Amino acid sequence: MSGSPADNDLPADPVIEDAVLEDSWRRLAGVTPARIALGRAGTGLPTREVLRFALAHAQARDAVHLPFDSARMAGEIAALGFETVEVTSAAPARDAYLRRPDLGRRLSDESRAALRGRAATPVDVAIVVADGLSSTAIHAQAVPFLTAFKARIAEAGWSVGPVCVASQARVALGDEVGERLSASACVVLIGERPGLSSPDSLGLYLTFGPRAGRSDAERNCISNVRGEGLSHDHAAFKLAWLLKEALARRITGVTLKDESDLLLVGGRPPLARIG
Repeated sequence: MSGSPADNDLPADPVIEDAVLEDSWRRLAGVTPARIALGRAGTGLPTREVLRFALAHAQARDAVHLPFDSARMAGEIAALGFETVEVTSAAPARDAYLRRPDLGRRLSDESRAALRGRAATPVDVAIVVADGLSSTAIHAQAVPFLTAFKARIAEAGWSVGPVCVASQARVALGDEVGERLSASACVVLIGERPGLSSPDSLGLYLTFGPRAGRSDAERNCISNVRGEGLSHDHAAFKLAWLLKEALARRITGVTLKDESDLLLVGGRPPLARIG
């Protein structure tokens, strides 16, 4: 029986198919900083994408090597109402810090002396602000985050030791700091390893019962705190929830699961209630 073929039997138009595919990739690229749908020029990338990659790589390297302005950071944190003290790790310089991660996990002798006598009264939480692998992140994110977290501290009534502004520091430096300040828990704010689209990402690490020798499995981590990632308010809410549970249950790490999102209202954290 003769007749026109069914619509689904018609040959596909490759021009239309390519246009639809390109449009779908463009929409996806609009909602992620990941390097997708870059296009091509012959067998290579377009020049603009090569230049964008080179810029991102340079920004990541700069974030690692940019000198940490610990004095400025200590001053800005003190202006929020926190007592501060500057400390350094056992790494004498940036090149040693990058080659010897173990040195970044220990306080220098001078810093141990600076903390001596500050543990007369035990506190609920010690806070360490550490340059880590991105001083850029600390310069940009530490004060806005601490501003949000301060409201959570006041709401819960936690006692806080002096905020230690740490240079050439790794996460585990907080274990020794927390132990020396007789803190029940330690929070480390640290510049995360820069990515090619995130040179300014802040990481938060919470450890209950800080002491030298703690493992990473005994910590909780909140990552990607920045404007394009997790907001300062949301991160402060999550950290406060974890800290409350850590102090009540005396655990952190793999045995403490973050269930704070169950308390979100319309996808947003509730505001801190003070007073």
